[in-house]
Amino acid sequence: MAAAANLPKFSAHPIVQAPMAGGAANPRLAAAVAASGGFGFLAAGYKTPEAMYEEIRQLRDQSAQPFGVNVFLPQPAATDPSAVAVYAEQLAGEEAWYGVLLGDPDAGPDDAYEAKVAILLEDPVPMVSFTFGCPARKVLDAFRKAGTYTVVTVTTVSEALAAEAAGADAVCVQGMEAGGHRGTHRDEPLLDGTGDGLLALLPQVREAVALPLIAAGGLMRGGQVAAVLAAGADAAQLGTAFLVCPESGASPLHKQALTDPVFTRTEMTRAFSGRPARGLVNRFVREHGRYAPPGYPQVHHLTAPLRKAAAAAGDAQGMALWAGQGHRLAREESAGRLVELLVEEMRAAREVAA
Repeated sequence: MAAAANLPKFSAHPIVQAPMAGGAANPRLAAAVAASGGFGFLAAGYKTPEAMYEEIRQLRDQSAQPFGVNVFLPQPAATDPSAVAVYAEQLAGEEAWYGVLLGDPDAGPDDAYEAKVAILLEDPVPMVSFTFGCPARKVLDAFRKAGTYTVVTVTTVSEALAAEAAGADAVCVQGMEAGGHRGTHRDEPLLDGTGDGLLALLPQVREAVALPLIAAGGLMRGGQVAAVLAAGADAAQLGTAFLVCPESGASPLHKQALTDPVFTRTEMTRAFSGRPARGLVNRFVREHGRYAPPGYPQVHHLTAPLRKAAAAAGDAQGMALWAGQGHRLAREESAGRLVELLVEEMRAAREVAA
């Protein structure tokens, strides 16, 4: 294998704020992270192309620092549409409880991928990352020509090799500890107890590919950042750690739940979206997780009204509370101060190791 390439110096510190879809990763958060020397991300997942463009415009108004935009790859149709219909019957009691109807599982196109790519190529940003798959070489080549650095999320060595072969500039190595959706390239039955944790996966990927690596998965402290850098990563990506910051767009209920003793653990579930994602175990996950079929974005559309109604009612037991395994270590600090703390802790850990 050739010597590993280096990650370009996009920020002063090797700390990346994860592109948390659903509103948490917004221009205000990305700008605050960048102002303290970290690297901020916007999340295009679930957004219309127009909404994505508007957030890019807002971030450029707030910050002159480099930033990234994350895009979801389109997913194949549910292999068994009847299973989604059966799950809808399972959720009938939730309709009555919240007083809303289930959403249409065929509500629209899968995330308008091509339109978002077209916008990002026409008006390039410094970095674009991809989740749920690897773009075709022609897409990655087009971004390179436009001057955009590309990153593909991977969860296995084989996915990392595929990303390298397709021409990605770097990979984001996601361990099983990570909150939110698993970035697997194929929707496979990945539940707790399967798949590699970050510190097991990272050295394997480091030996397999010559690309720069961004490490993600349950990272909450600067000491953990130092550990993944020592294991071969070029930067560390943190999501749950930034979720509770005042600049985050996450709902107050979601932020409070991360350290609420009522929620004792996380679990991988398809209950809310039809794709494996790690979140706090609440009533909805306990009652419906075992029945939820593969089927993204159909299940996502199906449960959307329920999730919105639960949030409006102040009921965290019916919300998708995405969280990494380290959620109890969340600190209610401003994004800028959190970056400073992480850097201080990282440096202290390195001094001890030396």
